[in-house]
Amino acid sequence: MSKSRLQSVYSGVKYFITDQWFLLALAILVAISSQAQVPASSQKLKETVVTYLCPAVIFFITGCTLATRILWENYTRWKIHLFTQIQCFLMCSASAYGVVSLCATNSDFMDPALLIGLIFLGCVPTTIASNTIMTKQAHGNHVLTLVESTVGNLIGPALSPALINMYILPRPWYTDFLPLAQVDNYAELYKRVFQQFGLSLFLPLAIGQVVQNLFPQVTNKIFVEWRLSKLGSLALLILIWQTLSHQTFDQAFETGAFTSVKGNNMVFIVLMSLAFYLLWLAISILLSLPWLAREEIVTVAYVVPAKTPALGIPLSAVMFAGLDRVTQSKIQVPLVIYQGLQIACGSVFTLVLRRWIEIGRAAKAGKDVEEASQDRASSDG
Repeated sequence: MSKSRLQSVYSGVKYFITDQWFLLALAILVAISSQAQVPASSQKLKETVVTYLCPAVIFFITGCTLATRILWENYTRWKIHLFTQIQCFLMCSASAYGVVSLCATNSDFMDPALLIGLIFLGCVPTTIASNTIMTKQAHGNHVLTLVESTVGNLIGPALSPALINMYILPRPWYTDFLPLAQVDNYAELYKRVFQQFGLSLFLPLAIGQVVQNLFPQVTNKIFVEWRLSKLGSLALLILIWQTLSHQTFDQAFETGAFTSVKGNNMVFIVLMSLAFYLLWLAISILLSLPWLAREEIVTVAYVVPAKTPALGIPLSAVMFAGLDRVTQSKIQVPLVIYQGLQIACGSVFTLVLRRWIEIGRAAKAGKDVEEASQDRASSDG
């Protein structure tokens, strides 16, 4: 191999590692989580610190670098809110239920708990932190992503249980093992979710906005010139690792949920999760093309397909309290698999979407120059 060829390969590998370090680091952490779980005695402390501290860092930085006017303008865009949330909840849940209904025609094919897990997958809201940072990496409208993700997670605790109950209400055969939902437990779920949002999202974001408006030059120097905003990506990596390792992988591996699932079922869940992500991504982009700018399409492309285990995991425990840990873990398996795939796919698609945004901006700049030249020629004439 020639020296120039080696240099080209080296430059390509170096660029990929530099640009996609997040994805590579996540893969390493997932591998570690599958082999060595955090001791039970340390889980509570780890969950508390990471669940609140890392999102707080992310949204404090966002508040310090985000203009208040732009944030407010994006919150008032109710048409795109409806457009995005209808897809995220209704389109995703309906397609997931359609697949479950087809699978249920053969009672010997799929484990019933996995079918319930697929319904949960379609009904839960989007993620917040990962959506916001990946949209920013793809040069999309990360402010709109923050707004859409927040709206989805605010209505999720009320809408997701209603959708799940609607789909399982006919009581098909694969729901026979489920206990009746204990409605009294929802109060604890709402308290937990909104307490977490208040302390890890809204409060840090508000403090960041205050700091930015009081000390604009200092915040610009620290977070833009010194690039301290990169801490947000590191905090997101720790947050995702915590979500995967504690809420999903630790319990799944500890209870033997993965090993107790038939091999063909596991293959189906992996392939179906990937198919769901690509299908929901394609639909969201195609429906957005006629009326949204490219930066806003990137927002929709990240918000609609993404699903958060942060609500799905505790929601399954609340709705079906009384199930043994293995069965509960099986219900969570589709969310476990999908979470890893959506992070991996989302990270890779930042390259594609960023390039698409750059092409659009270059074309727009060229068109503006051409129009300016025509205007000058007309005035000279």
